Amino acid sequence: MSDQRPGAHQLIASVVDEGSYVSWDEPIDLTALSPDYRAAVDAAAERAGTDESVLTGRASIHGHDVALVVGEFRFLGGSIGRAAAARIVAAIRRATTERLPLVAATSSGGTRMQEGTPAFVTMIDISAAVVAHKAAGLPYLVYLRHPTTGGVFASWGSLGHMTIAEPGALIGFLGPVVYETVNGVPFPEGVQVAENLVDKGIVDAVFPVEGLAEIAARALTLLSTTTERTADPADHPAWPITPFVSRPEPDEGEVARLWEAIETTRREDRPGVRELLRHAADDVIPLNGTGYGESDKGVMLALASFGGRPCVLVGQDRRYQAAQSMGPAALREARRGMRMATELGLPLVTVIDTPGADLSPHAEEGALAGEIARSISDMTALTVPSVSVLLGEGTGGGALALLPARRIIAAGNAWLSPLPPEGASAIVFKDTEHAALLAARQRVGAAQMREDGTVDVIVPEEPAAHEDPEGFTAAIGAAIAAEL
Repeated sequence: MSDQRPGAHQLIASVVDEGSYVSWDEPIDLTALSPDYRAAVDAAAERAGTDESVLTGRASIHGHDVALVVGEFRFLGGSIGRAAAARIVAAIRRATTERLPLVAATSSGGTRMQEGTPAFVTMIDISAAVVAHKAAGLPYLVYLRHPTTGGVFASWGSLGHMTIAEPGALIGFLGPVVYETVNGVPFPEGVQVAENLVDKGIVDAVFPVEGLAEIAARALTLLSTTTERTADPADHPAWPITPFVSRPEPDEGEVARLWEAIETTRREDRPGVRELLRHAADDVIPLNGTGYGESDKGVMLALASFGGRPCVLVGQDRRYQAAQSMGPAALREARRGMRMATELGLPLVTVIDTPGADLSPHAEEGALAGEIARSISDMTALTVPSVSVLLGEGTGGGALALLPARRIIAAGNAWLSPLPPEGASAIVFKDTEHAALLAARQRVGAAQMREDGTVDVIVPEEPAAHEDPEGFTAAIGAAIAAEL
């Protein structure tokens, strides 16, 4: 269906004033890619007529100067790898510097599976650039095209001042093919459709591509008198995008060790956030709910103290999530904690331990993707000290939502992945037998993330957490206190 809709070049040509588009894109360096990945990129470029999954540049729309970020789904499903992310971030920052409104026309399946966790965390850097752009008083308009799913929808695709969508576009947190692959049943029809998202208050309106220029120009006319503000760059620290580095194929020992770590974090007797607070905190006052009539036990909110240092703590409790997956209310409760930390000038500590967010029609219609995006946005904009702890499982956008702290601690067996390894394997290999190998290739493990610069501190598990819960949680608590 997407091949029958305008690609990136066609959309730009149909929307901007004739002859006004100037590309900002630099050539992509492919030298570090493996032969198989290079072949896939070359084939994608020939198919799409673009060198990456996004095009960026400057143009005018009915006389209004704008910066553009336009996705190309025919290039590896519009997936965002590190090169594409770096291109997007550079364009957003340039738009901010040149004080240009930003128009993003997304079309993407999310994170590029060939690059895994290092590509997954770039959604934070893109979101941080958008937050800084908006903080400078500059408009950000989003046009969600068919299809827009995954990490793109759950980050910078859901942060627009105004968000409109292509008629009939598939828009959702988890694409239906991925959902069916992971869960074995199809996703209900009619939920992840642009018109339904308008009905549910998630998207502002639906406009065809032919009407995009007019509605964008009208919005830009109304927003052209926004007051210029100077944002402090220190309030919006950049998330470092790891350059793509050619690495050898993980050996059998590395694959086995990582898979053992993943299975260890899934044990029912592994200590979680409540054990951490019980054994390692000086004092704890639990809080409850969003303040707006919602509560989700998948997230715990509390005032706490570690090593004499008070903080606001937001922690995911995977035991509750085993019975009821973490939904939008859990993230709204987490954002209550972020606001509280800012208002009180207290450090924020987030604890990540989740098998993944709720993948249901109810969650989709409750703006799960938007709440993930806003959580990432709020975390990147914090002006108080912040520490994130990868305590165990770290699956998908639900984990990413609480990750963007100034300092990141990981337990020795902890991991972070855009999808459960079995789900990623089903997509890439059409089976689940390669889950362990793909997890190693995607560099989801704590040691790999430390090497890639995502994690700052690793707390070793010697022995594993479930064998010495008090010792493990005490070590995590000491690391939190030290980082605070």
